[in-house]
Amino acid sequence: MTVKPVEPFDVPLIIDGKETPATSGHNMNIINPATGAVIGTLAAAGEADVNHAVEAARRAFESGVWSGLSVHERARILNRFADLFEASIEDFYRLETLNNGRPVTETRAQIARLPQFYRYFAALALTRRSDVIPVEGPYLVYTQRVPLGVCALMTSFNHPLMILSKSLAPALATGNTVVIKPSEQTPITTLLLVRLLKQAGVPDGVVNLINGEGREAGAALARHPDIAKIVFTGGTEVGRQIGAAAAQNFAVTTLELGGKGAVIVFDDIDMDRAINGAAFAAFIGAGQTCVCGARILVQRSIYERFLERFRGKVQSIRTGDPADPKTQLGPVISARSRDRILGMLDRARNDGAKLLAGGKAAPGDGFFIEATAFYDVDPDSEIGQDEVFGPVTVIMPFDDEADALRIANGTQFGLAASVWTNDVARAHRVASKLTFGMVWVNDHHRLDPASPWGGFKQSGVGRETGIESFDQFSEPRAVTVNTSGVTHDWYDDSGQPKRLN
Repeated sequence: MTVKPVEPFDVPLIIDGKETPATSGHNMNIINPATGAVIGTLAAAGEADVNHAVEAARRAFESGVWSGLSVHERARILNRFADLFEASIEDFYRLETLNNGRPVTETRAQIARLPQFYRYFAALALTRRSDVIPVEGPYLVYTQRVPLGVCALMTSFNHPLMILSKSLAPALATGNTVVIKPSEQTPITTLLLVRLLKQAGVPDGVVNLINGEGREAGAALARHPDIAKIVFTGGTEVGRQIGAAAAQNFAVTTLELGGKGAVIVFDDIDMDRAINGAAFAAFIGAGQTCVCGARILVQRSIYERFLERFRGKVQSIRTGDPADPKTQLGPVISARSRDRILGMLDRARNDGAKLLAGGKAAPGDGFFIEATAFYDVDPDSEIGQDEVFGPVTVIMPFDDEADALRIANGTQFGLAASVWTNDVARAHRVASKLTFGMVWVNDHHRLDPASPWGGFKQSGVGRETGIESFDQFSEPRAVTVNTSGVTHDWYDDSGQPKRLN
């Protein structure tokens, strides 16, 4: 079996275990964002391909070839896959860096943890217990968790494998079948992952791969009547459209959408920790992450000192070839993204934001932007409110806890924030008042398969990872058993009181 793609990359569809071109014959170019060069093509699925993939997934689900396996057998296959994943990890590092432009040091650190996600959910499937519910009368009531059916997993370009694994692992562990729609910009490592799942023993039709544009393949998948659950990571407006399409078929949704993360720095924290933490939050992944530290709020008493130190930190970040271990900042994903971000930077200057560092495209053939920081930014301005999705952060002063919370919570988004302080009571107090789904204290951007991931407000609905995600890939069935050994005649004429419910 061919597992590893060969350059130039040819990324087909995978439907019912078979690799196939799109029925339309239409292909799209795959671009290396570090050079702008075409590195391969992908088959762009149309509605007919989507229907074929969903039908294959539905047949596989209804046949019981996966959902009917014992939980122990599913867990064995997932653990076998995790072993294969680890054995191929060097290929994944290289290909993801090539395809989405993240520095290899970042890619290596992130992907190395992903086999753990499959092992965690395999273990959870073996150990998650159902409930016995105490009820009145001679009845035993217990619950069973029932897989939903066909799940659509739509991932984004910024963390292709991590975002997929957060949902693919619990979807498979709970017995569902899936149709995966990766970003058309970064499909290569997803192809490799699906091939490895087949090699591990996942039956044909259980995992299907659809490539292509969101407005065609993604939209057809979102509105398909046989889809029981949709998981989508991406922008808020597209997420709203997917949610509306899913609602027509009463499909369950998990939507991880936009963010405008707040990094709140109090004056009692060590300055080195604050500078290093804020820079990591702002610029990891070239800022192309929904939990990016896009707003750095600094207590006024240390504001000027923070600005001076942070300027030096930002200016020291090295842009370059993502395959070079010395590179610290890669490109953004496309020329379109680069131009959109540079337009936002121009408007920020016109709105009165002061440039601390960066602010322009970086040298090179690819889609590079300098690490950029503005200060004295109006919290209500475009750059203070809207998601940039690039290596850009803004720094704003605050006076006290109430002021910090006012600024931090003053956004339509509610995905992630961090609090930096040595005061334990303050850390818990502020965290409890932040309207964000995830809050880190003296850290940022930490993820574990056991911890729920998701946001409030316009940042989406539902949760990925954790027990919460595991349970959201199934429905509870309540089973009520009459243990009395008696069935009363409701229609007798005795006149004795009877219980209806």
